[in-house]
Amino acid sequence: MSGTAEVKDERLQVRLNAEAKTVLQRAASYRHKTVSQFVLTTALAEAEKVIRENEAVSLSAADWKVFYDALSAPPAPNAALRKAFAKYQKAAG
Repeated sequence: MSGTAEVKDERLQVRLNAEAKTVLQRAASYRHKTVSQFVLTTALAEAEKVIRENEAVSLSAADWKVFYDALSAPPAPNAALRKAFAKYQKAAG
């Protein structure tokens, strides 16, 4: 890593009531962080969790085997699939 500091020029503003601000300040103090640091690290962790939940697929061992077997030995295309592919080829040029 270089010795230069990362430039942070993006801002995010949040409006909140006094009670919410007090809760965030308390939590940040327990983590020995500023409120900005606490909110950013907590929000990023939650954002990454939400992204993983929506973009990653987890399969049991049995489901993985079914999935793998289907990819390894797919069934022959039926008439409907051949027709759809021909239609796609015609539309795609």
